[in-house]
Amino acid sequence: MPILEINNLTKIYNGGVKKNEIKALDDFSLKIEEGTIFGLLGQNGAGKTTLIKILLGITFPTKGTFRIFDSNTSLEEAKMKIGYLPENHKFPNFLTGNEVLKYFGMMSGLSGKSLELKISEMLELVDMTKWGKTKVKVYSKGMMQRLGLAQALIHDPQLIFLDEPTDGVDPIGRKEIRNLLILLKEKGKTIFLNSHLLSEVELVTDHIAIMNRGKLIKEGNVLELTKKEEVYNIILDVNLEELFGEHYLTNNSLSKVADRTYTIRVQDSSEFNLLIDKLRASGVTIKEFSQQKNSLEDIFISLVNEAEKGISK
Repeated sequence: MPILEINNLTKIYNGGVKKNEIKALDDFSLKIEEGTIFGLLGQNGAGKTTLIKILLGITFPTKGTFRIFDSNTSLEEAKMKIGYLPENHKFPNFLTGNEVLKYFGMMSGLSGKSLELKISEMLELVDMTKWGKTKVKVYSKGMMQRLGLAQALIHDPQLIFLDEPTDGVDPIGRKEIRNLLILLKEKGKTIFLNSHLLSEVELVTDHIAIMNRGKLIKEGNVLELTKKEEVYNIILDVNLEELFGEHYLTNNSLSKVADRTYTIRVQDSSEFNLLIDKLRASGVTIKEFSQQKNSLEDIFISLVNEAEKGISK
């Protein structure tokens, strides 16, 4: 059973006049499986934040429904099992890191020795132990992100919403956060990740949804979305043109890209397998082959542009 199921959510912001209505979500449906890292992608204004606010009970849909955890869990009960790191979060400058986590821990029902132990555990988890007694007014953006992650995790939530968790974090810090997300997944947590850093999303997510103007336009796992159909790279132990002549490349839809390295464009995988069999029968050793991939950024831009063209028609 999915941990989160969204059915036909629509959200219309009404400025008092019908022509000024803004449809932030448009019949949006989605399922997220438990124990996965899910990535939500979209341009600014695509409806990502509105969706998260509805799921957290901060605002309400115009129509449609959603279910978090099981059907017997009320939204208030669900909130106790949810962690949330908002984008551009702020903490009072006069508080230390320890005090920030104590404040959020107490709001989550923690207290006493167990809260103190949890604060120490969270600071260590996000590599902020030595900064716990320092006021947040001197924290860098990256340090604020780490502290924000700690507050989102302090009550051991099952479902964690992270809005731009690596914003302002240096490359080493981003890798550490990726490792943390994978660790949380291994512990059975479900992570709902919203990020503009598509390369980061590509590295860590199990499933991705792309939205545009409130609509879901594509979803799938990273491999499904980024593979480039019917284009393969192959590395051999010989140069084919030296063995069979230049015409062999043309006749078999091969293009040379480097020494003993070629690309092949075929209609389907069966045609590719026939070429592989033909090469092996000729005594050629295939050292490596792989299907070409687009980057997630390429796919994202292409899908959004296509959706925009459909709207403008």
